[in-house]
Amino acid sequence: MPTQLWGIHAGKTGDADALFRQQNCIALGWMQAGDIVSLPRDRDAFKRRIAETYPDKSPNSHANVAGQLYRFSHEVQQGDYVAYPSKNRRTVSIGIVTSDVRYDPAEPAYRSQRSVAWKAEVPRTRFSQGALHELGSAMSFFQVKTYAEEFLATLQHTPSASTVTSSQPSSTLADESVSLVAESIEENTRDFIIKVLSREVKGHPFSDFVASLLTGIGYRTRVSPPGADGGIDIIAHKDELGVEPPLLKIQVKSGEGSVGDPVVSALYGKVSGGEFGIVVTLGSFTQQAKRFADGKANLRLIDGDDLVSMVLNHYESLDARYKGLIPLKRVYIPEPVDDDD
Repeated sequence: MPTQLWGIHAGKTGDADALFRQQNCIALGWMQAGDIVSLPRDRDAFKRRIAETYPDKSPNSHANVAGQLYRFSHEVQQGDYVAYPSKNRRTVSIGIVTSDVRYDPAEPAYRSQRSVAWKAEVPRTRFSQGALHELGSAMSFFQVKTYAEEFLATLQHTPSASTVTSSQPSSTLADESVSLVAESIEENTRDFIIKVLSREVKGHPFSDFVASLLTGIGYRTRVSPPGADGGIDIIAHKDELGVEPPLLKIQVKSGEGSVGDPVVSALYGKVSGGEFGIVVTLGSFTQQAKRFADGKANLRLIDGDDLVSMVLNHYESLDARYKGLIPLKRVYIPEPVDDDD
C-alpha cells in the first residue's frame, strides 16, 4: 500500500495539543467507547460499539465516529505521514507514524494513540488556502488527498524538525486555490440551507417560511390555511390594507423535483391586472415552465437557488425561529484579485 497522508485535530479547543507535542503521538477521544484496540478488524464491530456507547446519537453519527476510529486503528500504517494543524501556534506539524494503535487507560481523554516522529512544524502561511481548507475538515481524523503533495513538499525544504521556519505568505494573486475555497464554502452553505428546508419545513410549513421571508423584505402576507387553497398559498402586498397594487399571488412547492408548466400556467390564470404571480420551489423548473414564463412581466419563477440567495441576502430580517432552524454566522472569506487590477 502506498504511503498516505492523514490529518488530525487536537479537539475542538486544541486541548490535546500538549499531548501530541510532548508525548510525540497522535490520539483520538471518544473515551467512553473503551479499548477499541481489542475490537476485531471489522467496521460493523466498531459501529456496534459506538451505537452502544452513544445511544442518543443518530445512525449517521455512529457511522461517522466508528469510521474515524476504524481508520485510525486499521487503515493507518507505520510509515504513513500525518499533518496536525495547531490552533494555538498557527502552525502545521508533519510527522511519520511509528507505531500501531495502542490504548492508554491512564490518559484522561485521548486514549487511542499512535506514536509519531515529528519532522517539521511549519507556519500556516506556507500553504495555499486550498490546502488549509482541506486540513480544516469537520472530522477529527481524515485522509488528506487533494493537497497531500503540498504538505509533504515542506519536508524537503525545512532545515530541522521542531523548528518553526519563517516565510512570507504567498500572494493571493498567485494562490489559485483562493477562489476554489470561497466557492466551496458558499456551495456547502447553500446545500445546508436547502437540506434543512427540505427536511424541516416540508408541505404547508414551507408557506409559512416563504411568508416570513417576504415579511422580512417588507411585505405584509396572508397564508392560506392547510387544505385546498385554489392554487394560491400566499397573498402578499406592501400597504397595510392590501388594496394598493401590485398584489402578489404566490404558489409554493416544497419538493426538490422539477415544477412543470401546468402548475405555472394554472397560477398565472388566477393573476389579474395589477397583480403578480410567483411560483416558489425548493427544486427547479422544467424548460416548458420557463418558456411559459418568458416574456410575462408579471410572472416570476423562484427556484431553490434563487430562494437560497434571498435567504442569504435577508438573513438578518428572518424570524428568530427560522434563524434557529438555519443557524448561520457572518464570516469573511478571501476574494481573489484579478491580475489585470
